Amino acid sequence: MKKEDTFARYSRQIFIEEIGIEGQRKILNAKVLVVGAGGLGSPVIQYLAGAGVGTLGVADFDEVELHNLNRQVIHREGSVGKSKVESAEKFVKKLNHQVKFIGIDKKIDHSNAVEIISQFDIIVDGSDNFTTRYLINDICSDLQKPLVYGNILGFEGQIAVFNCNGSRNLRDIFPEPPSEDHIPDCDSLGVLGPLPGMVGSMMAGQVLKIIADLPLQLNQMTLIDMLNWQFFTVDF
Repeated sequence: MKKEDTFARYSRQIFIEEIGIEGQRKILNAKVLVVGAGGLGSPVIQYLAGAGVGTLGVADFDEVELHNLNRQVIHREGSVGKSKVESAEKFVKKLNHQVKFIGIDKKIDHSNAVEIISQFDIIVDGSDNFTTRYLINDICSDLQKPLVYGNILGFEGQIAVFNCNGSRNLRDIFPEPPSEDHIPDCDSLGVLGPLPGMVGSMMAGQVLKIIADLPLQLNQMTLIDMLNWQFFTVDF
């Protein structure tokens, strides 16, 4: 793509005074890892690829299932039964061929988390279980990597930025994961499709703000109640 085409592609971001050419250059040079290509990961992947994040890693070990399609918007009916990472790569390449896509078709666990996470500047947690969330949080804390966190269920969502410019992390607000006997999940309780779209878009926005050195609301979690259309913030 010619230089002038690159400018045209990202012009509506460059025209924002707080971003400009220098901010867009930072976005083009950024390396972001999205853990999970599901409900939250889908809009994050979509908007980061659209924004021109230079290197986009996606880690997921799951396959696309039919019930994913109400909310996991980067996947298609033809992707059912196929790797989510493979499906995500096809989506990204069709949207923005300039993005370098790194597919990690495996589960992040204690054996590989440090090696994988250390390759990226910013980590996005779109995982769907507390074991992975706490592992990612702890590794990011050890490696001093900014972590954008999101969580969804039913009509409710959470979003926060952890471990950024010396800010606190997940264990500072929730020191330990809940007991497995008290863990709600989307498989049993469901989630309304647009909710992860809302939360994931907000997460992508936080990633771009980190990259462009824009103001962040640190040590603060935003709680979203989509049913009653209420937004709350909790300091920690």
